[in-house]
This record gives sequence, structure tokens and C-alpha cells, in this order.
Amino acid sequence: MEETNIKDQESYSFDVIGHACRDYYETHDDHLSIEVWCNVAETDIIPVNYLFRSYPQMPTLEQTALHHCRGHVLDIGACAGPHTLYLQQEGYRVTALESSPGACEVMKMRGVRDIVEGDFFQIPTNRQYDTLLMMMNGIGITGSLDRLGEFFSVARRLMAPDGQILVDSSDLRYLFMEDDGSLLIQLNNKYYGEVEYRMSYKGEKGRRFPWLFIDDQLLDYYAQKHGFRMERLEEGNHFDYLARLTL
Repeated sequence: MEETNIKDQESYSFDVIGHACRDYYETHDDHLSIEVWCNVAETDIIPVNYLFRSYPQMPTLEQTALHHCRGHVLDIGACAGPHTLYLQQEGYRVTALESSPGACEVMKMRGVRDIVEGDFFQIPTNRQYDTLLMMMNGIGITGSLDRLGEFFSVARRLMAPDGQILVDSSDLRYLFMEDDGSLLIQLNNKYYGEVEYRMSYKGEKGRRFPWLFIDDQLLDYYAQKHGFRMERLEEGNHFDYLARLTL
């Protein structure tokens, strides 16, 4: 194998999402899947076609969030662009923010008009948005409770006057429930919603990364602590919820 190909593979192996999205875009093979390892649950599988879901295929919480969008929307963690494309079709001005180069390339080919490739915590704050959209537990990018202060600081600079954050998340307490309903949680340990993930696709492994799931009461507490107020818009069927955060 030529050296250039080796380098390409080394640099691309960490972009699991991008690789999978490009394959699906080119083949439309519904059998493609991403393996997701987690330190608190069994290894899971994400069908790649789910990253390309249409509006009718989206969970109710996502559909509700899209109906609550307003003004200029920043779709944070846009992936292959399902939410961005829906909002574009509905006439919204929407910017897709995504850290995966491969996913950004796929979004461009799919017709997403405004793409920012990068990390939320490093995004330029010269533009402001009326809605920060964070679906599929988008607030997980904070990784831990300790980084929520930084998150709210960046969000405040990105939000236009009367702006909003729409975010869904889950309470992972169900992973620690005993048959009698008690919780098997060590209170001296870190928050049970702070987990570690690693994804792989066709044998290519990405880096391990921290991810945060936060229950609604704790999110409400941290929101108030940093000058935001939280409104619960909808409850899901399995300890998940949709919330709106405003200043």
C-alpha cells in the first residue's frame, strides 16, 4: 500500500461518523451500522440510515423541537443534516455545525447551504442565532457537569436577544435500578450521567470521548445557576425529555 493511502487511513480512521455517512450516501445500503461501546451499558448498534432519517421517521421529541424552532437556527451536531434539511425545506435560515469532516462533506452534497465545520466550544461568536438546536442529546458535548458553565457561557454569546436553546436528554437512572425500584448508585462517585463512548465502523475505531446525559431536574438547577430558565416542553417514553432554555 502506498504511503499516501496509509496516511489517509490514519487520518480518516477517527472520523467514524464521516466514513459511515459517506458510505451510506454513496450506496444507500440499509445494512450499514456503527458499533457504539459505552462504559455503563452494553455495546449498541446505530443503523447508519438512521442518521439520514426523514421527518416522519424522527422521534416525537425531535418533531416537537423542530416545530418550536424560530428565526436563524444553529443545528449543533448536525451529522448528515436531517434536521437542517427539514428546516431548510420549511423556509428557515439554518446553519449546520458539525465536527466531522466527512459528515460536512455529505451535508454539502445533500444540499445543506450553510455549514460550519468545527467544535461548539471553538465556534466564532460573530454571528448570533435565535435558536440553538441540540438533538440526540446534543448537550452531551459538554462531557461532564463541570463543563456546563463553559457551555452556558458560549451559548449566551451565540444567542440573539430573546433566543432559545432546544435540547433533549435522558435520565440514565434506569440503568442502575434494582427490581424493587431502588437505585444502585454510589453517591461518592461522579454523576451517573457522565459516561464514556467509543464508536467503530467496519473495524475502524474512533477515539474514546466523554458524553453527558443529564436529568431534567439537574439541568434546571444548572440553568438557573448560570442565568437561564428551563421549560419542559415534552416528556418521552423512557426517561427522556425535551426542554427549552432561555435567558
